[in-house]
Amino acid sequence: MASDARPSFPARAVITGGMPYGNKNLHFGHIGGVFVPADFFARFLRDRIGAQNVLFVSGTDCYGSPIMEGYRKRVEAGYEGSIIDYVNENHTAQKDALDAYGISLDLYAGSGLEPAAPFHAKLTDELIRRLHEKGHLLKLSTRQFFDVEAGQFLNGRQVQGRCPVRGCKSEKAYADECDLGHQFDPEELIAPVSQLTGTTPELRPVDNWYFDLPAFNKELEALMDEWDTDPQVRAVVTKTVRESLAAPVMYIQNKFREAFDEVVDKLPAHVLHEAEGNQQSFLVEFANWRDRDAAREALEAAGVRFRTGKTLLPFRITGNISWGVPAPDMDGTHDLTVWCWPESLWAPISFTQTALATAPEGRYGSTDWHDWWCADDAKVYQFIGQDNIYFYCVAQPALWDALDWGLFQDTPVANHHILFMNKKASSSGKIAPPMAAELLEHYTPEQLRTHWLSLGLDQKAVSFSPKAFDTSVSHKNKKTGEEVLVKDDPRVADPALKESAFLTNIFNRLARSCLYGAANACDGHLPVASPHADAVAEAQAATLAFERCAYEFDAHGALKVAEDYARAANKRWGDASKAAKGDDVAYDQALSDAFVALRTVTLLMHPATPWGCEKICEHLAFDKDVFFSWEHALEGPQELAALAGETPEQHAIVALPPRFDFFEKHSK
Repeated sequence: MASDARPSFPARAVITGGMPYGNKNLHFGHIGGVFVPADFFARFLRDRIGAQNVLFVSGTDCYGSPIMEGYRKRVEAGYEGSIIDYVNENHTAQKDALDAYGISLDLYAGSGLEPAAPFHAKLTDELIRRLHEKGHLLKLSTRQFFDVEAGQFLNGRQVQGRCPVRGCKSEKAYADECDLGHQFDPEELIAPVSQLTGTTPELRPVDNWYFDLPAFNKELEALMDEWDTDPQVRAVVTKTVRESLAAPVMYIQNKFREAFDEVVDKLPAHVLHEAEGNQQSFLVEFANWRDRDAAREALEAAGVRFRTGKTLLPFRITGNISWGVPAPDMDGTHDLTVWCWPESLWAPISFTQTALATAPEGRYGSTDWHDWWCADDAKVYQFIGQDNIYFYCVAQPALWDALDWGLFQDTPVANHHILFMNKKASSSGKIAPPMAAELLEHYTPEQLRTHWLSLGLDQKAVSFSPKAFDTSVSHKNKKTGEEVLVKDDPRVADPALKESAFLTNIFNRLARSCLYGAANACDGHLPVASPHADAVAEAQAATLAFERCAYEFDAHGALKVAEDYARAANKRWGDASKAAKGDDVAYDQALSDAFVALRTVTLLMHPATPWGCEKICEHLAFDKDVFFSWEHALEGPQELAALAGETPEQHAIVALPPRFDFFEKHSK
């Protein structure tokens, strides 16, 4: 691959990993589906452009109705702490889980916790006032659910019903969004039930601020055209966003056609699309969301039932719950708080401000947050799950345009769902996934990191099926007739260990061969012979192929490059070392080629398996900052020694204990 074909990287980069709610610890989906891929890229970028030029930030989403509801239930069970105590306990547990998996965040903050809370509150106030001044906020009187029996307004998670969006089968829809990410007005929720009393709540009017998202339809269309040609943006993003850019429509079953015709003259201007073929519904298309909403009253009065399609609606900014970031008082509104979803979109900016303000002097190349979020030579990469595309790829880009602060559009990295035993699992659903910490009782972090990175979540939803948690039946014992579960069947291979066999076998073998070989044949220093040209060329080709995969967020492809190269290098070493028996010169030559391979595989695998790779670097006796810097990615061990002013004979390696493993199996 020619050097001019190499991808270009920014001078500075921010990587984000979403924001887990502050009412729970992390399950495997949080770690494996978002944080490990984000960490892989963050570690790669630190090696590629310098650690001082990379900020990896995330944090606990401290506010909103999910936290209030979780806290309420804990208090009912006897919890005596404050809501801040409750959030902080979950935040600490989340951070411990992330640390256990080696997620190398520069800052894991909390939107309502020190030190980020004051930065986040200040940015929120400035941002909302800016949107208001620019004329992008709408004060709308909407109806909010009120529990008559409890005598209070209900927050978003205290109401559940069925999603009204056509084609959605979610039975777990809240006040204005379902668990699959669809947005709708509270009036549209089907069969709402109060989670406080089990009664049907009323809808009562309240004033709130909404961002005029529909006004940015054209800008979003243009952005999708750009993203269509961007190799770093996945097709699922633009496909999902364009579904939201459709015209406002209603789907009405044919059986209501007569009632519809009786009130059609009362509706705003619209286009009627007749049902075709075997279709059960006809479609009514409106010019804008206001006209569609105006039609609702007439249709409801006539007893005409309808379902809406996806379209851009005003994006709620404020709410009426007590636990939230205070919203500024504007135009007669008072005591409002900010809905947790909008403020979670700009939380990475306030986290960036926090990280830069609290970092040791000289830690980062620039301490001005604008250099990270607004500069032409910077980029922000946001790792998200596909069910969050609406927020990060529809609402956020429009908000950034509306603010006119010079914020560039982020690069979204949307992963498909990571399933559990071939089914979608969630901590609030019927299928409870294993918690992240629980998995470490059966697997090492590096075993799981390599497995998750190899799943190919950029392409499709993939199941995580660890044998240790597989309670399906393998077979019946012929002698006893008892059912044997998969997790107890020694004949069944563990899918979660497929990739780690490369670590514990191939990679370990290559590292031990080099280090033991040098200790025995080279008096403990690097081999003297210059590596063969083809060995160097193969190493450089693998390095450049890996770089291209990492640039496109193809972790699966990147690890395949590293593994295929390591297997070929191991075979080369095995063949050459056997042929060199009794020939010290030939053995030194074979060892020199193997050292080039070890240096390359260790560099490439560093973002995926940092602990083992850094142990190898220590035994090779190179400075980590030099060894893992891509400034020297195409240079072998002898060139690295020369950078330190040493010949191969002068560069002593660190002796390796007998039967040493750089990548260990779980000790269970």
